[in-house]
Amino acid sequence: MLDTLNASSVLEVLKPVQDPELHKSLVELNMIRNVKIEDGNVSFTLVLTTPACPLRQFIVEDCERAIKTLPGVNKIDVEVTAETPSQKSLPDRTGIAGVKNIIAVSSGKGGVGKSSVAVNVAVALAQAGAKVGLIDADIYGPNAPTMLGLEGVGVTVRPGAQGDIIEPAFNHGVKLVSMGFLIDKDQPVIWRGPMLNGVIRQFLYQVEWGDLDYLIVDMPPGTGDAQLTMAQAVPMAGVVIVTTPQTVALLDSRRGLKMFQQLGVPVLGIVENMSYFIPPDLPDRRYDIFGSAGGEKTAQELNVPLLGCVPLEIPLREGGDSGVPIVAGDPDSASAQALRAIAQQIAAKVSIAALT
Repeated sequence: MLDTLNASSVLEVLKPVQDPELHKSLVELNMIRNVKIEDGNVSFTLVLTTPACPLRQFIVEDCERAIKTLPGVNKIDVEVTAETPSQKSLPDRTGIAGVKNIIAVSSGKGGVGKSSVAVNVAVALAQAGAKVGLIDADIYGPNAPTMLGLEGVGVTVRPGAQGDIIEPAFNHGVKLVSMGFLIDKDQPVIWRGPMLNGVIRQFLYQVEWGDLDYLIVDMPPGTGDAQLTMAQAVPMAGVVIVTTPQTVALLDSRRGLKMFQQLGVPVLGIVENMSYFIPPDLPDRRYDIFGSAGGEKTAQELNVPLLGCVPLEIPLREGGDSGVPIVAGDPDSASAQALRAIAQQIAAKVSIAALT
């Protein structure tokens, strides 16, 4: 045991404490800063790799236990902050200035709740303290403005040195750009691939995003032009595949997952949406309407993580229709808790990839 209480002895006892996901010393990772001692009171700053760290309290408690082994410790104050690392750059893909990590949310087929997952994950990350943007890249069916309570809101387009600049809309802590802001409510988008490619690139490079920890991209379903454009244009931190437990959805999700792997995009994991139904009058019951354990089985077969399972609840649908995502409108619900946990898993995996 060390005999003296000072900044050096505090750092020394904290050296064995590791980040549980990176498996490296917090001290060596420079996650312990500003150590101060005053009358037996120890204070320091713990700098996490994401504000949405799922193991935040676990790390704090490990640090406190280590420091209490020193003599003369009266009180321990830990200030927790975060510095999100940037994804690794790729020589053949152009990043976005100020944007640290680009994460695609995709699905093999439509109707599996991909946009609900993307919107709620974005809001959950923002609630945790991250700076978050969302691209609604589903050009033919832009629903994110409705889900974020921004339907009918206009965006400002102003001239810039390299072309028009779009100022994103903002709500629930998330910056948003969508085709829904640029067309009338009932206007169909009847475009071929090159036009879709152009607008996605505009959403990437000609939007005033500012500094973002995470830019979530809500992809259209399938394995078409939008997916190719994203994979080839920007270095992505990874993709999340959304499916339901039923066989037809799982078959399509496997194709979508394999496509991203072939394009060199890391697959962060699978989200099983609509895993089971919770009736509002019988909250202790659950019904496997679309089957069970399909996402878990597929994740095991393809050797990718299962990030979480989201139950089907009426408030989840109501939140999307009313523009108040369930993680904001009903944070204690089962689906909100599942979506927050998924957001934490995504953030953690992105940080691990950036630092290893």
